[in-house]
Amino acid sequence: MNKKEKTHSLSQERAPIYEALEQFKKKRIVPFDVPGHKRGRGNPELTAFLGEQCVSLDVNSMKPLDNLCHPTSVIKEAESLAAQAFGAAQAFFMVNGTTSAVQGMVLTACKKGDKIILPRNVHRSVINALVLCGAEPVYVNPEIDKRLGISLGMSIKQVEKAILENPDAKAILVNNPTYYGICSDLRSIVKLAHKHHMLVLVDEAHGTHLSFEKSLPVSAMEAGADMSSVSMHKSGGSLTQSSFLLMGPSVNAGYARQIINLSQTTSGSYLLLSSLDLSRRNLALHGEQIFRKVIELAEYVRSEINKIGDYYAFSKELVNGDSIFDFDVTKLSVHTLDIGLAGIEVYDLLRDEYDIQIEFGDIGNILAYVSVGDRKRDVERLISALAEIRRRYRRDKSGLITQEYIDPEVLTTPQYAFYAEKESLPLREAAGRVCSEFVMCYPPGIPILAPGERITEEIIDYIEYAKEKGCSMTGPEDHNIERLNVIINYALE
Repeated sequence: MNKKEKTHSLSQERAPIYEALEQFKKKRIVPFDVPGHKRGRGNPELTAFLGEQCVSLDVNSMKPLDNLCHPTSVIKEAESLAAQAFGAAQAFFMVNGTTSAVQGMVLTACKKGDKIILPRNVHRSVINALVLCGAEPVYVNPEIDKRLGISLGMSIKQVEKAILENPDAKAILVNNPTYYGICSDLRSIVKLAHKHHMLVLVDEAHGTHLSFEKSLPVSAMEAGADMSSVSMHKSGGSLTQSSFLLMGPSVNAGYARQIINLSQTTSGSYLLLSSLDLSRRNLALHGEQIFRKVIELAEYVRSEINKIGDYYAFSKELVNGDSIFDFDVTKLSVHTLDIGLAGIEVYDLLRDEYDIQIEFGDIGNILAYVSVGDRKRDVERLISALAEIRRRYRRDKSGLITQEYIDPEVLTTPQYAFYAEKESLPLREAAGRVCSEFVMCYPPGIPILAPGERITEEIIDYIEYAKEKGCSMTGPEDHNIERLNVIINYALE
């Protein structure tokens, strides 16, 4: 069960949406509503591919199945159970991905002109929300681990400095944990923010499991955060694109629902909703056992990789009590530069030569996502492949870029820059100008450039290097990323 004690009339053994769908199937209702495939009969090829059981449950909102935009029965019950499982006052089912949950948090907390304190190494969904609402970011640029080239968590001193310099800020947003497993001192940040009457929003996309195993870092809700976005599909077992938005007691849940309904679909997929319902039940009943096994598996793989030589699968030894307050040991992050290969090059070799698909590779590291679905023989195959890659492809590491993160120079708000008059310039000619679009490697989806930031020669070098190494680059209007959109007539000092 969750770390917090729960008292609620609903039982975690229930799965209200799943149960309602089971009852719906038994009634053999003749459909004269959407979707038009009519339980799969209208698209036999799709039905054969996905299976009749799946397609027959791709149904529309109706009274027995409730309505995601205004839940009053089974979805409402399922949301109450989710809130109970995660120690939250309110939970919202999100079927537009964690992107919509993150945007829901920011748009609930901030309006046009409001300030929000946040680290710059946020997912693009955060800055997208600033484009939409017109809030002004106050960046706390994270410290960098120079050996690994990765950005760390939020230092308490940096957060306090940002608060004192911006006492009118409405909220603080924290990545916890980061893609690499780095955790900030969330309890202290919450205490500090609340002292200054600011909300705390947590992008907990990679921390679903933190609520269910006591040896793991503290979860957002347990730390007293006001809102958190949780990717159930990442480590919680639900279908891709399904997530939770969790709320603490100080947030107006009715207003948050209105904000969510501005952008979330009115045709919520019952495949996604039922996957959230069943996955929540599984974690509530068996989460501690599940994630204890995941921890043991991840620790075993980490140990074996470190025995290979040159690779560095890092863990809790990085903890410094501040910018690395804790570490999520389920994250199998591996530094690769000492074998003379960028992380993205190892990523490509694993996929192309060994039929192993890991989560991502960047300039200096790879991340293999370890979960309840992994088997011992699968991780042994990964270990063997990494050993063979070192043997076959190891080379001198000179000339490799080591740093993943470059501090940006922010000149105007993301909203102004995104909607301003713009022109397209060749990449090199854009140096010194103000960018009006995003540039990022995906995954992890953290912008190298965001709207409103100065384009520097260092950033251009990084973009060209990432392209050369094979990183999947996204964001700009120019698909080949040979040109960038910049603001016209922006007065630079």
